[in-house]
Amino acid sequence: MRRPRGEPDSRAPRPTERVTYAGPGESCFPSDGPLLCALEQERRSRLPPKPPTPHQPATHGGQRLEMALSCPHFLRYPRQHLIRSLAEARAEDLTPHVMVLLAQHLARHRLREPQLLEAIAHFLVVEEAQLNSKVVQKLVLPFGRLNYLPQEQQFLPCLERILAREAGVAPLATVNILMSLCQLQCLPLRALQFVFSPSFINHISGTPPSLIVRRYLSLLDTAVELELPGYRGPRLPQRQRVPVFPQPLITDRARCKYSHKDIVAEGLRQLLGEEKYRRDLTVPPGYCTDFLLCVGSSGAVLPVRTQDPFLPYPPRSCQQGHADSKPTTQDSTQRVVLMLRERWHFCRDGRVLLGSRALRERHLGLMGYQLLPLPFEELESQRGLPQLKSYLRQKLQALGLRWGPEGG
Repeated sequence: MRRPRGEPDSRAPRPTERVTYAGPGESCFPSDGPLLCALEQERRSRLPPKPPTPHQPATHGGQRLEMALSCPHFLRYPRQHLIRSLAEARAEDLTPHVMVLLAQHLARHRLREPQLLEAIAHFLVVEEAQLNSKVVQKLVLPFGRLNYLPQEQQFLPCLERILAREAGVAPLATVNILMSLCQLQCLPLRALQFVFSPSFINHISGTPPSLIVRRYLSLLDTAVELELPGYRGPRLPQRQRVPVFPQPLITDRARCKYSHKDIVAEGLRQLLGEEKYRRDLTVPPGYCTDFLLCVGSSGAVLPVRTQDPFLPYPPRSCQQGHADSKPTTQDSTQRVVLMLRERWHFCRDGRVLLGSRALRERHLGLMGYQLLPLPFEELESQRGLPQLKSYLRQKLQALGLRWGPEGG
């Protein structure tokens, strides 16, 4: 659009402005303008750290480790960097603060690195007398989350001694430690008897962490019911129990747009019909399931509305008190739970389920639900809904399930 004759050009420089013209390869923006300043700042943030100058003393392994762990950009410091920094650190540099940073780093990024985890376990054993339960809960966190039981032989005895010494001091830290051990299937009986005692429960009632402690105690009580048939100590009173995981986990809700749940739901709807499955159903004692089907004795998939989708809890066992006994029900209806195994349900770069996921699947199996895992590799290989429906059909038929006119 042409400007009217005689009107000044707004793009023309003012008399007081100094204009420089860009040469070959240079920007046409002012060198001190806000855009180039922002780009330069971003460029510097992407550069690796500069080597120490003669005026700055070289950092030792402990300092490098702490600097790496304190940096929010995880990918800049891969695990090899952490292992090398830890190996070069002096004994006096490995303080509780540094080791807690390392433990939190591994847990946050799902890094199941044995060398680093063993170093944390060894530190915990060596420094046992100087550590309180609030620090220990942070050091133990990655072991339960990453489903890793260290080879350090004194790891479990050390935690039992710390729990015996500190259990009455910090209730939330105590149950946090027990939660990590629960994921590892290593619950100490003496500590369980303490947290289920009336004095401990009365002590935490009415306190700010009361609800979260009751949720953890409810999960621990479930683990005692399902995994420790020989336990004869106190249990959590019925009035104190709350649902364990009544809704999808936080990570699943945060990554819902990357999940396969919606497309699997659509595949089941077209394959079975809406009345023959339930999505995100919470079953007693409070575990949220991805998809649940009710199956008759003939293998027919039944409408869920005509069946009780819940198995009784506590389960009735064929042989009371026998660890290998399978739960039985009064009816012959089988409950099949389809479990989505997304990428973030595993430790990074591995095939080990995270502790919380493994615990949920283990408990659902012990309660009598038949599990049908749907791994993310198989789901990602399906190209479109028709292929996914064929995949689900093969999975269900492999279990002997039938539907439609011949399946009821």
